[in-house]
Amino acid sequence: MLCQDKFRETYKREPERISFCPYRVCPIGAHSDHQLGKVTGFAIDKGIHIAYSPKLNGVIELASLQFPKRAQWHLRDVPEEKRGDWADYLRGATKELFQAYPLRVGLSGVIEGSLPIGGLSSSAAVTIAFMKALCRVNDLHLDDRDLILMAKAAENKYVGVSCGKLDQSCEVFSKKDHLLYLDTLDDSYELIPTSPSMKPYEIAIFFSGVERNLAGSKFNMRVDECKSAAYALKAYAGMEYGKFKETYLREVPVEVFERFKDRLPDTWRKRAEHWFTEYERVEKGVEAWRKGDIEEFGRLSFESGRSSIESWETGSPELKKIYDIMTRTDGIYGGRFSGAGFKGCCMALIDPSFRDSIFEKVEREYLADFPELKGHYSAYVCHSADGVKI
Repeated sequence: MLCQDKFRETYKREPERISFCPYRVCPIGAHSDHQLGKVTGFAIDKGIHIAYSPKLNGVIELASLQFPKRAQWHLRDVPEEKRGDWADYLRGATKELFQAYPLRVGLSGVIEGSLPIGGLSSSAAVTIAFMKALCRVNDLHLDDRDLILMAKAAENKYVGVSCGKLDQSCEVFSKKDHLLYLDTLDDSYELIPTSPSMKPYEIAIFFSGVERNLAGSKFNMRVDECKSAAYALKAYAGMEYGKFKETYLREVPVEVFERFKDRLPDTWRKRAEHWFTEYERVEKGVEAWRKGDIEEFGRLSFESGRSSIESWETGSPELKKIYDIMTRTDGIYGGRFSGAGFKGCCMALIDPSFRDSIFEKVEREYLADFPELKGHYSAYVCHSADGVKI
């Protein structure tokens, strides 16, 4: 493992442990967790490794194989404002943990990501892997829900991304060969095993070759548009409403949306349209998965991708092109762009017997439209995996 080699080279000794957090994909349920919706997801067998050892002086010292420049801070002296670099998520995580627990031990570590950045929630994965390591050297034992909430808080409060709990939950709760079905209203979840009758499948990841930055994207605006729609719908229906920040589409009955949606500004109506139809798609998708019907599950994933383009109005030209090719390619059950959809990658559930022809076609047609991305575009086969572990 490269992070292990780099640790040895830097510190002239073996790392004490390696923390691993997988990346995640969400086939159905995208853009809904921040409005307390229902989601589906898998952790995949690629992710973030951190080779680390404790530092008794309370200093955090980290290097990343993906980014230049080491980052360093003390447990008791985390910068109040983000610095605008790759380590902000980890500064935020340190701050959250230190406010809640008596941390004394820091760590030195080397971080390695096993896929390109963008669309697989590498930010949540590196945050969770780091928090697991920092808890381990301080002999802290967070339960899964506390870990998820603290990792989410680091992203919301310190980095400034208005994400929900989808990413962190997939990366903590997931189990190999199971679909995670999570209700973000109350964090209840189910791990649904792959049916013995289901046709074989693999998870394909197609990277556009363009990376993204959530905090600098229109992600937060979409969240505010959902809240605005919820607030207005409650007012039109005579429902009680409180603070804007504490208003969610989950609190609005679908009948209220159907009755008053034409009064909403077009952008707010579209965001709500995606949310309500995605909620329904998740429930239908879960039933298809229980029955072992991967064709229907895949069809719903394609439908989710279409709604994200038309109603959520995200998807860069590059991702829209990959999505379009996927819908016309034999052997792909379904898929969509992964993550916020501004850049990044697309995921697909594929029939393994078509793998070579799928990869050849997607690459050929994509690079015909974006020849400047040759050498940057890449594709990978992944499988479902367990959540975070030391």
